[in-house]
Amino acid sequence: MQGYRLSRDWLIANWIVLKVIESAALLVRSVPYGEADVVATFFTEVEGKVAAMVRGARRSTKRFGGTLEPMHELVVRFEDRGRELCVLKEARIGRAREGIVSSLASMEMAGRALRWVRHVCPAKTPEPAAWLELRALLDSLDSGVADECARLVVFGVRLLSDVGYGLEFERCVRCAKPCPEGRSAFVDASGGGIVCVSCGGAERTMPAELRVTAVRLQRREEGVAMTVAAASELLSIVEDAMAAHTGYGPLSI
Repeated sequence: MQGYRLSRDWLIANWIVLKVIESAALLVRSVPYGEADVVATFFTEVEGKVAAMVRGARRSTKRFGGTLEPMHELVVRFEDRGRELCVLKEARIGRAREGIVSSLASMEMAGRALRWVRHVCPAKTPEPAAWLELRALLDSLDSGVADECARLVVFGVRLLSDVGYGLEFERCVRCAKPCPEGRSAFVDASGGGIVCVSCGGAERTMPAELRVTAVRLQRREEGVAMTVAAASELLSIVEDAMAAHTGYGPLSI
């Protein structure tokens, strides 16, 4: 009887709850592990960012074929046993994006967006708004109808807001004093947004037109136009903000 109690107590203490995750997903990183395996990081529709062990991925291509590629939307199934890494059991391409992989510019912008997601989004935390924005970005790059840099900026501004790092472009982040409409402002991306003169200002100045554009993007207004110079400047602000909150950097992989 004592042996039975000990066995049952051991089973309860070491009980592993198996959770099966099935979702649309995008591959955001893949790293070789050991002689044949791969540790892959996915951004999924239902579970957010998920890291998974892919057994035998480098030994044979029969099981997963060419599915473990970025840009394409995948349909995946994981087994989650409560550990840091899930185990990828199945993967197939749900939507191929050949338009992206045939354009170097689109591939660069898509890759940048996927790196943002990997660094900014927390593990195993659903981010439905970020998922929809990322899918919309990749679809527009795939179709080739959008300016790559401008579309990436739209995604970046909204991604920061979606994960709780949104920049404040309408009032001082230190004293909350509103910035008058039509006026340029100092902006400290690492500090969270614009800073008024009374609070010390900042090194970077944000033109009034660019500030209006950023606010409209955060409000998810459609048809927001911007020049190449404006897109480049706003992209720099977005990436400065990401670097302040995460390990992201221009050269990060």
